[in-house]
Amino acid sequence: MDFQGDFGDGLPDDDTRSMIKLEENYRSTENILQVANHIIQNNTERIDKVLRPTRSSGEPIVCYRAEDETIEADFVIQQMRRLEQNDPTVTWASFAILYRTNAQSRAFEEVLMRWGVPYTVVGGLRFYDRREIKDVLAYLRLIANPADTVSLLRVINVPKRSVGKTTVDRLASAAQELNVPLWEVISDETSVNTLAGRSARGVIAFSRLISDCMAQLHTLSPSEMVRKVIDESGYRESLMIQGTEEAEDRVRNIEELVNAAIQFEEENEDATLLTFLGNASLASDADSKEEKNQVSLMTLHASKGLEFPVVFLVGMEQGLFPSYRSIDDPSAIEEERRLCYVGITRAQEQLFITHANARRLWGSREPAMPSIFLGELPQELIQGDSVGLLGRRERVDQLAEKAERDRQTRNETRQAARTQAKVNAATVDWNVGDRVLHRSFGMGDITHVFGSGSKISIAIKFPNLGQKIFDPLLAPIEKV
Repeated sequence: MDFQGDFGDGLPDDDTRSMIKLEENYRSTENILQVANHIIQNNTERIDKVLRPTRSSGEPIVCYRAEDETIEADFVIQQMRRLEQNDPTVTWASFAILYRTNAQSRAFEEVLMRWGVPYTVVGGLRFYDRREIKDVLAYLRLIANPADTVSLLRVINVPKRSVGKTTVDRLASAAQELNVPLWEVISDETSVNTLAGRSARGVIAFSRLISDCMAQLHTLSPSEMVRKVIDESGYRESLMIQGTEEAEDRVRNIEELVNAAIQFEEENEDATLLTFLGNASLASDADSKEEKNQVSLMTLHASKGLEFPVVFLVGMEQGLFPSYRSIDDPSAIEEERRLCYVGITRAQEQLFITHANARRLWGSREPAMPSIFLGELPQELIQGDSVGLLGRRERVDQLAEKAERDRQTRNETRQAARTQAKVNAATVDWNVGDRVLHRSFGMGDITHVFGSGSKISIAIKFPNLGQKIFDPLLAPIEKV
């Protein structure tokens, strides 16, 4: 932006000799370029440049509104199959699916696998190959089969519990000498206190978590168990504390695993943790060998410099694209719009743009509003059932503002409820022998009270579940 002023001749664009604009475009059809020009002209922080086509007008841009993310994925794959079957020049390598966040790939991966369509995730890993997904699945496999030592070793110190390699080796050696699974040693507190030294607390906390989950193996649904592991292991919190974009991306992925479990339950009447793990294993074991003829899935950032005959730009919803982080920052919105411009101009022949009425977030289905960028599309070049609903940019802005107000109201209501719950818990006089009701575990009796005031902890004994220790200011409990 500053190059002309710092190093150039500083003359107007029409007269300058120190800046050359590359405006002739040999990649995309005229319709695609017109859409890109309409979008980017809304940015103020840019050097004025208009892409000029060297090709014919081509196909109109299709904008599709789906009910949710699964129907969105079905639509995309059906369009691919239709084009691949009807046009001999079109192969699977002709298609690219572009999305804003990595977590969005899961729905498309599952449908592609269901139809036996080969695909690759460019610049990243397949959903079930991502580290955080493997970690959570390792927890679940250990819960389903405590003799699974490989899974146990993967997660005993994930997130970090101050359980080092020396401690694990000592416990493993004892298990080997006794000829029993490692779980049998670490689930015995006496053995752990004897062998683990200063790491005993972390090992015991881990074994109690797994034991607690095992006790509910047949009472919790797969999605409830996934959510319990993510929350009570501290995995999600450990990522949130990092505060980086990478960590945020990983949070979205583990939240998407909850969505995957819910979808599995909806599609299978006999859904159990074991059947869900079997389905996940099939997905992770799917043939991923590199071949030339496969659909490309990637984030918009990873798509820079690439081109494809047919592009699907998906998830065009406010808060997703543009991302919620950028909504209140004009400069960040312009960066998101540049990213949208990049996505559009990856298409050579055809461009499909999709969005959903609702999207599952952290297990619950939330209404979704069209992206502000959809309101910037030239309506005369767009076809599809979504066009009439998009209307002018002002209408999309109004919908986006309403969605943001609704989101803030929901957050404020939840925060007020949490604050009130803490206030209520802080004023309760907790005593040994009191009966309490836990939202998940049911009725129990207080057996011990530790500390006081804001540092109080209470031990509660539940029938058939044993004893558990809670912070009453945080736990979903109430005195009966």
